[in-house]
Amino acid sequence: MDYVSIILPFIGGLGMFIYGMQIMAQGLENAAGSKMKSLLEVLTKNKFFGVLLGAFITAVIQSSSATTVMVVGFVNAGIMNLTQAMGVIMGANIGTTVTGWLVSSVEWAKALSPANIAPVAVMIGVIVMLTGKRRSTKDISSIIVGFGILFIGITTMSDAVEPLQQSEAFCNLFVTLGHSPFLGIVAGALVTAVIQSSSASVGILQSLAAAGLVPFNAAVYIIMGQNIGTCVTAIMSSIGAKKTAKTAAVMHLLFNIIGTIIFSVVAIVFFKVINPGFGEALITQTEISTVHTIFNIGTTILLFPVSDWIIKLAKKLEREDSDDVDEGQVLLDDRMLETPSIALQSTVSEMVRMGHVVRGTMNRTRDVLITKKREEIEKIREEETIADGLCKGITEYAIKLNTLSINEKEHQEVASILQIVSDIERVSDYCEISNLQRISKIRKHPSPRSQEKRSSRWKTSVSTASGMRSRHWKSVVKKRR
Repeated sequence: MDYVSIILPFIGGLGMFIYGMQIMAQGLENAAGSKMKSLLEVLTKNKFFGVLLGAFITAVIQSSSATTVMVVGFVNAGIMNLTQAMGVIMGANIGTTVTGWLVSSVEWAKALSPANIAPVAVMIGVIVMLTGKRRSTKDISSIIVGFGILFIGITTMSDAVEPLQQSEAFCNLFVTLGHSPFLGIVAGALVTAVIQSSSASVGILQSLAAAGLVPFNAAVYIIMGQNIGTCVTAIMSSIGAKKTAKTAAVMHLLFNIIGTIIFSVVAIVFFKVINPGFGEALITQTEISTVHTIFNIGTTILLFPVSDWIIKLAKKLEREDSDDVDEGQVLLDDRMLETPSIALQSTVSEMVRMGHVVRGTMNRTRDVLITKKREEIEKIREEETIADGLCKGITEYAIKLNTLSINEKEHQEVASILQIVSDIERVSDYCEISNLQRISKIRKHPSPRSQEKRSSRWKTSVSTASGMRSRHWKSVVKKRR
């Protein structure tokens, strides 16, 4: 058997599958960007809404790994706590099943056969892309083209492995995986860890199933292993992050391991005791999607009530201490750049936080005009240093964000953020510059005439700064909305 003629087309098909998945996800993300930003606010309500949000985001970006990496970034930045992160992680496992259902649609919707719709979808998408002028039209074309390329990739993989039906060794390999749950789980985990995408890993399994190579029991154990393998990406992304972020990655791993243990016991009892013959039958693509969905939804339903216990266990394993958040720390993380629309919302939130800091400085400056307390002057200087640091951090992050593939409206928002942050920082400078030293001199030399003259100058400066603060603060709130 010529394995080269099998491996090369299979690799090419896998590449098209992953590429199509990314193009489609990018188009969906751009189209749903504003909705994703508004849904981020739902996280402040409860864990159940976090599950829904995690499922929605993962269905859009077509990758639970990317979602969990983003969660690690949120936790590391202090934007999300561990309880909120747990909900999103559970939802991400549900959302990742969407890709499998798209692939299996060739079985339960015959009209959607890749041979029929994939070339047509690519052609329609390209025509729309070349003729469309609006950004929204190009986003739709990306979704259509990605959809077509994804199906071409899965068809190429299925056709490439079809000769392996005649390979007794390859068929025996899957029989062995079906008889040994541990080996099946390890195989699924390793493949997913290598390609860092559970959706792509499930797609590979479905392409093998389409060629009639995978028994039911082997597929079940491999699917469970795939959910463990997808945790590797989040764990790797937490390297160098705060302990809280590492705890979030451990939570993801614990959630999938516990779910795998529970369903493995159920599967072993069913395949070994209740119905041994059922496991030997070949599985279809639709059945793989069904098993994948039942496993992820079932795990979420079972573990949702005890999710707080999983958080505590993760904290204990990670030996997490309570981290004091430094007011001057920029609460933005590069991991969030995986989803630009949400990274943009986080940048706006951080800009608003900077505005609150400077507003406090302005209020303190007014008080200093009356009290002239030296300790208050030092606090103003400290707050101005904090504002400088926030300005620098937010600006650098916004510049990174501006280099990503975002739409024209989001580019305009980034430009507004850069301008507003600069203006807010300028307001802070009004409070700290050498005028503060004049107050100290006034206190040392309290000549009534000079005090009245200099105080008048100060009130003029503060009035100017206050006017700037009012205008720019309204701009901040408007941009946030």
